[in-house]
Formats: sequence, C-alpha cells, structure tokens
Amino acid sequence: MIAAPDRTPLTRDFFDRPVLEVAPDLLGRVLVRTTPDGPIELRLTEVEAYDGPNDPGSHAYRGRTLRNDVMFGPPGYVYVYFTYGMWHCMNLVCGPEGRASGVLLRAGEITEGAEVARKRRLSARHDRELAKGPARLATALGVDRSLDGTDACASESSPLSLLHGTPATSDQVLNGPRTGVAGDGGVHPWRFWITGDPTVSPYRAHTPRRRRT
Repeated sequence: MIAAPDRTPLTRDFFDRPVLEVAPDLLGRVLVRTTPDGPIELRLTEVEAYDGPNDPGSHAYRGRTLRNDVMFGPPGYVYVYFTYGMWHCMNLVCGPEGRASGVLLRAGEITEGAEVARKRRLSARHDRELAKGPARLATALGVDRSLDGTDACASESSPLSLLHGTPATSDQVLNGPRTGVAGDGGVHPWRFWITGDPTVSPYRAHTPRRRRT
C-alpha cells in the first residue's frame, strides 16, 4: 500500500540552504494554491536552479533592482516575473538572506483542483499538459505579479504554500542543461526532473529571437 503524501508544511529552514540542495529536494513536494474558485494542488516534477551573483542566467546576476527585490530574501518567499510580454513564471527564493538565489518551478502534476486549472488552460489536450512548462504552470495556478513576495512558509491562509509531500528519491532524479537560457548561463546542468514523469517539459536549447523592425 502506497503511503499518502505528507501534508506537513515546509519550514523556512528547508529553503535556507544552497540553491543546488534545495532545487532537487523540491521534486515530489506539493504546492498548494488557494483561489476563490477552489484549491489547486500540484506535485512538483521539474525545477531549475539559479545562483544569483555566480550565475549569468539569474535575474539577480547584476545586483538588486525593483523587479528582483524579492530574490534577496528572506528564503521561502515567492518571486514572480513577467516575460515576453505574455507569461508569468514562479520561483521560490532560497539560500541565506541577501544571497538572491532561487528555484524556477518548471512543471508539475495537478493532483487536486484539475477542474479549476482546466478553465485556465483551455488549450491543454490532456491533464498531464496543464502545468507542463513554467508559464503553463503559473497560468494553471492563476499566478501573476500580484503574488510576488508571497510567503510560502506562512499559515494555511496564504494563497501559496508548500507541503512535504513525497520527495523524489535520488535514483528518480535526473539533471541536465537549463532550458532556453542563453550564453554562459545556459551551460549549467541545473535543471532537475523526475525521470519518466509525463508532466516534465521537453528540453529546448536557447533560440535567439529575431528583433522586430
């Protein structure tokens, strides 16, 4: 008999560690999104680590700005950014305060509230595609910039929280290059995923976008 996922909330100490420890340890954890339409729960299956000042791919590589302020801590907070003028992406801040590292949530399995997520992801052909990719994940959960700075270690009244879940074992976790990251930031094998899980997004190398004239 398979044990039910542990619903104990993750503490701030969980996130107050080096980003390359936190990222793979997030796989299998449960993200709870509370919305006016009902709760949605997602089992994390794919993430990417970003190591602040040591990482050209990080939004915090060149220092603190109004946009990336949340990345500088405390750990356990949510960093949401808007990209390509269309999509939101969600990150979890980790490491010591002031260090500005974080984990991008790339994909997951909707385990509760799929009927709510489907209304936001009408183009998804199957439930496994509801949160298959970082922008799709944010869309399915109704995450936008209004949730930037949310404390994911707060009480159940928080719109976003993390539960212990059933963490993936080391033999279930693979890692490789990050998806769609240009230049030196793209060489790090800091994307982590649960092997064989159908919700994991396909790898795509960075493709330069043509400038509009």
